[in-house]
Amino acid sequence: MPATQMPMRYGHPEGHTDVCFDDSGRCIVTCGSDGDVRIWKDLNDDDPKSINVGDRAYSCALKKGKLVTSVSNNTIQLHTFPNGVPGGILTRFTTNANHVVFNRDGAKIAAGSGDFMVKIVDVMDSSQQKSFRGHDAPVLSVSFDPKDIFLASASCDGSVKVWQISDQTCAISWPLLQKCNDVVNAKSICRLAWQPKSGKLLAIPVGNTIKVYRRETWRNEFDLSDNFITLPLNVVTWSPCEKYLAAGSLNGYIVVWNVETRDCMERVKHEKGYTICGLAWHPTSRQIAYTDAEGNLGLLENVCDTDGTKSNSKVSGMGNKVYNDLFDGDDDSDNDDSGNFLNENTEFQLTPKGRTNYEDDEDDRMVASGYSRHRNPILEDDDSSVEIALTGKGSHREKEEKDESTHALPLTVSQRPYYDGPMPSPQQKPFQSGSTPLYLTHRFMVWNSIGIIRCYNDDQDSAIDVEFHDTSIHHATHLSNTLNYTIADLSHEAVLFACESTTELASKLHCLHFSSWDSSKEWTVDMPPNEDIKAICLGQGWAASATSALLLRIFSIGGVQKEVFSLPGPVVSMAGHGEQLLIAFHRGTGFDGDQCLGIQLLELGKRKKQILHGDPLPLTRKSYLTWVGFSAEGSPCYVDSEGIVRMLNRKLGNTWTPICNTKEHCKGKSDHYWVVGIHENPQQLRCIPCKGSRFPPTLPRPAVAILSFQLPYCQLATEKGQMEEQFWRSVIFHNHLDYLAENGYEYEESIKNQAIKEQQELLMKMFALSCKLDREFRCMELAELMTQNAVNLAIKYASRSRRLILAQKLSELAVEKATELAASLNEEEEDFRNKLNASSTTDWSQHRIVNHKIEENNSEDSEEAHEIEVKADLHKNRQNPFCKNGNSTDGPAIKSVISSHQGRVNPFKVSDSSKESTISINSTPSNILDNMKKLCKKATEPNRTANKEKSPVLKPLIPKPKSKQVPATNFFQACTSQTDKIVEEKQSPENSLSESPAPSPQNIENERPKTGFQMWLEENRSDILTDHPHLSQEPDIIKEGMNRFRMLSDEERKVWTNKAKGGATNEAETKKRKQPSSDNTKQREQEKPKENLKLSKKRKPLDVSTNQKLLAFAFKKD
Repeated sequence: MPATQMPMRYGHPEGHTDVCFDDSGRCIVTCGSDGDVRIWKDLNDDDPKSINVGDRAYSCALKKGKLVTSVSNNTIQLHTFPNGVPGGILTRFTTNANHVVFNRDGAKIAAGSGDFMVKIVDVMDSSQQKSFRGHDAPVLSVSFDPKDIFLASASCDGSVKVWQISDQTCAISWPLLQKCNDVVNAKSICRLAWQPKSGKLLAIPVGNTIKVYRRETWRNEFDLSDNFITLPLNVVTWSPCEKYLAAGSLNGYIVVWNVETRDCMERVKHEKGYTICGLAWHPTSRQIAYTDAEGNLGLLENVCDTDGTKSNSKVSGMGNKVYNDLFDGDDDSDNDDSGNFLNENTEFQLTPKGRTNYEDDEDDRMVASGYSRHRNPILEDDDSSVEIALTGKGSHREKEEKDESTHALPLTVSQRPYYDGPMPSPQQKPFQSGSTPLYLTHRFMVWNSIGIIRCYNDDQDSAIDVEFHDTSIHHATHLSNTLNYTIADLSHEAVLFACESTTELASKLHCLHFSSWDSSKEWTVDMPPNEDIKAICLGQGWAASATSALLLRIFSIGGVQKEVFSLPGPVVSMAGHGEQLLIAFHRGTGFDGDQCLGIQLLELGKRKKQILHGDPLPLTRKSYLTWVGFSAEGSPCYVDSEGIVRMLNRKLGNTWTPICNTKEHCKGKSDHYWVVGIHENPQQLRCIPCKGSRFPPTLPRPAVAILSFQLPYCQLATEKGQMEEQFWRSVIFHNHLDYLAENGYEYEESIKNQAIKEQQELLMKMFALSCKLDREFRCMELAELMTQNAVNLAIKYASRSRRLILAQKLSELAVEKATELAASLNEEEEDFRNKLNASSTTDWSQHRIVNHKIEENNSEDSEEAHEIEVKADLHKNRQNPFCKNGNSTDGPAIKSVISSHQGRVNPFKVSDSSKESTISINSTPSNILDNMKKLCKKATEPNRTANKEKSPVLKPLIPKPKSKQVPATNFFQACTSQTDKIVEEKQSPENSLSESPAPSPQNIENERPKTGFQMWLEENRSDILTDHPHLSQEPDIIKEGMNRFRMLSDEERKVWTNKAKGGATNEAETKKRKQPSSDNTKQREQEKPKENLKLSKKRKPLDVSTNQKLLAFAFKKD
């Protein structure tokens, strides 16, 4: 039976991973870059036992219930198996130990370190140690002779040495490997191995071949190779029967040879083409466990018969694993003849047997980096047949005339050499941005700018915790996860969950609307049969879900079903922000590891529209989508697996601009940044650093790091490149302000002004740099990006630099910009007028209807209205005592005609001649007593006594509540204190004229005196305007004056300051002379006690009749 490749699963985070079996073969033991040793009962064990041994574990070995590991703290640690009880530290190195192995009986261990040293340590007594010095570079691997006589080691110095254990001397050394300075730079980790029982042969992986040396003679007996191995071999291991030798390569091939016949028995390709870094043969059965450099664990079954017989089948299990994600419809096909498709007249069929279930893969979003594992056999021509070339050491290519069955090897479908064209990539699975994989027992369901949702699925409890960054939005919540929710999203308004369907229950959408003002804050919707929710998102007032039926369903935040429309392809992810909905989906099938994705952007406001119509989504080669969403300001963004962050540039035709490469900030190759949010102002990329992994653990709570943005411009090391990158980054990151303005959102104008100022400063710096480099044409190109004021500054700079031609060109450009600005202003003014005319026409029609109703309602009072108009003509030269401006005598007290656009006049409308605009006739009339207090403060005494004729008689208004009557009573009480002054003004002829009163001395004294700079500016203003005729704005004149005033000497400035002080003193003396005579002063002092007595009296509340009398008094003369 051919070898069967089982589906790979996640074992550890990305990084070097080692694997071994226990003595009985019941458990698989792995260690990885997370510092954990995991004990797997089988490959399907979803809850392996985990033993933490340190920050990183580089190698592990297991023998007779003792587990040893080489850890990143430069130690070799001992633990019991399977309990994991620490047994202490066996030995220490000055650097990391790269490899550790047991001898045959488990009494000793050997370890090689990065400090060029190899040690042998007794397990029971760690003080018994032997050290082997001779390597000139870090040690890559070690291997015990089963007879405990020799020890082999490989090093980065390019040598492979065999040591005599007894006297610690080097028996033989071969310069086989390529030299390097560190393990991370080595092309191969060169895991060599002795035969497990006899120890006669030593296998060493060297390049693309395995060199086999004989014991004691140290002669190269033979080499094993295969034409499909194109990259160096990394690790070798012997079968327990010593008849087979397996090896793993850097490009993911696992090849098994028969050592006796030296033929290739099995050849299997890693399903994703990752480097094989760990191999272990099962001690009793035909299984090989292997690990890759991404932390995944795999298993090969039925590799070879333990008695040495070879399988007659032509196809291994890998041959049936083709396009499982692309051709699900072939699951029902017959697979009885799947192993015989190489025979003549046999039609090839895709069968589900042996297929790899990508849905159970360790990373639902991982994409193959190599295409060999997806290759489908090409359908043969009608008159041709397929012949397989056979390769291996000791065998030659058979001729076409030779019978095919004489020496055929069980080759897999993915290794057929007759087709090297592009092969389809498996489609990326749907995911929720800000979530970690589903297989984790503790995982993040979502982490965004609002909060965090964690999910806990273990034997004790299945729960969900919702935490908000800002607790003022909502308090933290703990929910039970009885329905096994797998997808979640969080917004300012609600929490949204979704679960897949089961045999009994339909797929559900569950919303917790915590911002609702009513008591019912939850709603649930069941999907139709055979329809599962794949992605969800929340916006402002809406929720959306994409399903397996290629439908997108929109709901209101309260649970009302709204629009439903079809998606062009299977959804990958969705995101919402405000009214915007962003959808990523599969447009088609990608090739050679690339994904073919499309993007849709919709606005779900009152005016629903589609911005992006399924445009292709650009991704880095052989990458996949890892995060999609919006910035805090509402700009669509996404991140791919290569760490490239892109943002939508709305000003450049909705194109995608790369704004950051997170890989540039990573310290190691296996490190990543997990994006949780993007901010445009300030420019911040909020993400979580993940050491040796693509996602963070839930506990302890990971810390958020902030990365800066940088556009991928050329020559960023130069000043020119830096300024260009800063300018265009500022432009891109402030495009959202224009979007907000166009869509009627509020934003701070100061932010936009600051951005324009920053951009113009950068342009001026680049302009000056171009001038220094004599790049005048480049200067003109930069000037075209400047504003009008910046161009004027550029003209000055060019003139002072004596670049007259450039200054002339810039002047012409300034004229063009001024013309364009004037034209744009005229267009805006015309648009405004058109809108105004349209609105005035509507208002006129409305006013006509309102006035017609007023005429009917007021027909009874037509005679009184006529009387008011006649009296208004008699009082044309009179002033309204309630007028805001008491000195105004230009207009009548009551206007009988209102502007034409307001329709006909209301005869009962009283208006003044002040600056206050007349109240619209269709507005609600208000009580005149409401404004009495305000008008009283601005009315003057002479104006109240000047009107000797009676004012027009108006019908008294209906009394308002007391809160409205208080201002009127205060008005009359405040005026009684001034009656004596009014009588005196009547008797004095000087005050008979209705002139405006002079300002009080207190107001004159409160006026601020002029400063020395103001006096200097008044005298030198003409000189400044002569030197700078372009200065038309007052701030510009003051700024230029300040610069000149600072250039004056200290003595000159003191002179002007003293002048200002002297002028203020003279003004004070003049004010004192203008004060009234002492008699008048005495008389006023005598009047003050009287006023105080009147004001000190208690004010009794006035009843309704009194208020009516006072109201009548306001329009009559006593």
